[in-house]
Amino acid sequence: MDMAEERIWTAGLCIIGDEILSGRTQDRNIAQIATWLNLQGIRLSEVRVVPDVEEKIVEAVNALRRANDYLFTTGGIGPTHDDITVDAIARAVGVTVVVHPRARAILEAYYASRGGISEPRLRMARVPEGAELIENRMSGAPGIRFGNIFILAGVPHIATLMLEALSGTIEGGRPLLSRTIGCWVAESEVAELLRETDRVHEGCQIGSYPFFKEGRVGANFVVRSTDETALEACVGELAQRLEADGREVVEEGI
Repeated sequence: MDMAEERIWTAGLCIIGDEILSGRTQDRNIAQIATWLNLQGIRLSEVRVVPDVEEKIVEAVNALRRANDYLFTTGGIGPTHDDITVDAIARAVGVTVVVHPRARAILEAYYASRGGISEPRLRMARVPEGAELIENRMSGAPGIRFGNIFILAGVPHIATLMLEALSGTIEGGRPLLSRTIGCWVAESEVAELLRETDRVHEGCQIGSYPFFKEGRVGANFVVRSTDETALEACVGELAQRLEADGREVVEEGI
């Protein structure tokens, strides 16, 4: 299969929580999930941030899971009344919510020396019926997998551990590779050069990211491809074209 025909696996991400939308909490999961997905050969295609409102969660979950190979969610799986992600996802996929026996056993063991299990803590053992668990080595409460849906904690370092537990367990394509070069130039001055280079290098994409530093304008150019040879060829030609245009190229970007 050539690069033009290569299967591209995609994932959507639904970030759930009023605290994100209010600005009280700044999301740190998008970047780490996108990076992890690239290593699995899966591209993050869309991100939605929704409040702790069941209708909104159901709507986003159904749209994202149908449009992508996988759906990841973060947030809303804790012990409090506003942690409604499990209920919303169960409703979206048309199943009931049950207490997972292994999740209950994990929580009972974890809280044995921490005051014991309670109704709020037991909420963290609830899953859509038929779901599997995702290991959580940090706080005991597991993540949840239901088909192509992966329900992760909102706390970034716990989400990281859940992703580590999933590494190598889901199907994807080749990892997306990238290289960056930079120039002190307004991107509008090299837009045609970028477009032409991108056009002749099938299987590569060039992204342009302008900035203002030290009183000057510049741009970093990120080349992405799943094929290392194609990537290097594109980066090499782009650098040559920029230098021929009188621009000084900075390896690894500015």
